[in-house]
Amino acid sequence: MNTLNIVITAAGGLGIFLLGLVIMTGALRALAGEAIHAALMRFTHSPTSGAITGAVSTAILQSSSATTVAAIGFVGAGLLSFSQALGIIFGANVGTTVTGWLVTLVGFKLKLTTVLLPMVLMGVLIHLFAKGRWRHLGLAIAGFGLIFVGISMLQEGMRGLETGVIDYHLPDDNILGKLQLVGIGILFTIITQSSSAGVATTLTALYAGTINFHQAAALVIGMDIGTTFTAALATVGGSVATRRTGLSHVFYNLMTGLGAFLFITPYVWVWETYAPGALLQNSELALVAFHTSFNTLGVILVLPFARAFANMMERLIPEQRIALTRGLDASLLKEPGVAITATHSVLRQESTALIRYLKWMLEEEFQDRPFRMAELEQALQETQVYIDDIHLSQDKGRDWERLYAITHALDHMHRLHNRFRDEERRAIAKNSEHMMELKQLLDSRLIDLVNEIEAGDWGLASQRAEEMARDMDLEADGLRDRIMAMVASDEMDVPLANDSLKTLRWLNRIGTHIARMLYYLHQASETREQVQTKLQAETVA
Repeated sequence: MNTLNIVITAAGGLGIFLLGLVIMTGALRALAGEAIHAALMRFTHSPTSGAITGAVSTAILQSSSATTVAAIGFVGAGLLSFSQALGIIFGANVGTTVTGWLVTLVGFKLKLTTVLLPMVLMGVLIHLFAKGRWRHLGLAIAGFGLIFVGISMLQEGMRGLETGVIDYHLPDDNILGKLQLVGIGILFTIITQSSSAGVATTLTALYAGTINFHQAAALVIGMDIGTTFTAALATVGGSVATRRTGLSHVFYNLMTGLGAFLFITPYVWVWETYAPGALLQNSELALVAFHTSFNTLGVILVLPFARAFANMMERLIPEQRIALTRGLDASLLKEPGVAITATHSVLRQESTALIRYLKWMLEEEFQDRPFRMAELEQALQETQVYIDDIHLSQDKGRDWERLYAITHALDHMHRLHNRFRDEERRAIAKNSEHMMELKQLLDSRLIDLVNEIEAGDWGLASQRAEEMARDMDLEADGLRDRIMAMVASDEMDVPLANDSLKTLRWLNRIGTHIARMLYYLHQASETREQVQTKLQAETVA
């Protein structure tokens, strides 16, 4: 086989490996993604538990980005603290090492390529003829089979390079050469956008004898660092949560990469001292163990300082956007369910801001207003743009119902905000003796509503708002009759009566918009426990 054919075979094998990984990862996310999100929330109570769930989730989904995006979303929605989310991100690095173990144990040691080839056909047939979740399972099986078909082709190509075609072009086995190899590993991961593909290629080259262990270890370190490129790229124009998370990923991987680089020589010394010759005979196993150990050790060392790490990132990247919309993160749109949860959290803050502003408007003596009209309008507009970017079809079940509900809630929030612009109605409602009882009825209920919303008691908040709107209707009916009677007896002139009736309708509509806003927010609400229950039920189904 000539050099060109060797390179084409190796490149084709890498391409098939990447295709299989993409297919399997997408299918696993569709199959188990929601259950993984539930597990992340259920079991993450500290950075340590977050690291464990992050590692397990990434190992199952074979995608650290999916785990990271979910973590960002839960921080934005207030379901997790930033330090807890850091644990998930740290643990995701450990989860990515599972691919290396699969390649080594199944691809090299068990040599199941012949057995796995029919799996591709079987998986495709399941996907074509099955229904529901079975279709995703079929794609996962097909993708799994393709991964090892790709590894087999990679092996074939690498065996042709044993004469030194690649080795000749690789840097020397010294400190400078290892640093160059780290750079090559970073570049390879940036190009392929997959550290798993890089690790698999490195393992295959090592197994074929094309490179030695020191060179392979340096390449793997570079590939671990290279995974941060996507996270760093995502920080451009992203929210504060995205920038903090992305930069945390970069800092952490640089630290573990530096530690791993210094760890290569002691690691080899331990092998050669306690198991002479074993490193050469089991170099690919030793490499996977090296990859796993330095990532695991990095997590163990950083976890006690997770809170301090989070504080550092918060100081480096302070909040800049409007406080009301900080949870709206563009990167979450990849996971619509997570984006909806984050949006609902933002709408909770915006609804309380609107109610507090209304109370400020109705006060006898104006106190310091919590927000300005322009700030509220900008927040509502940003939220509307964000919701427009969440794309779901009606067959998505509960997520689609929640999106439908928050769309209606936001519509009533816009209408409520527009009512606030009517300065004439506001002045009459605030100063007219005829409106006093109706205004006091509305004013007396507002703080209770804010407290119930902030406590997350959406059912009670919605019920109280409906009762308030109903009581306002009854009060308005009596007041309308009194105004008509005063006009008939010449106690009130017609222009003043018309202004009073307009203000009456203005107050009534405000009460109605608040009630409908809270009704739909209640429909879209899900507590942490409800999310877990719903996702677990969907997984079983």
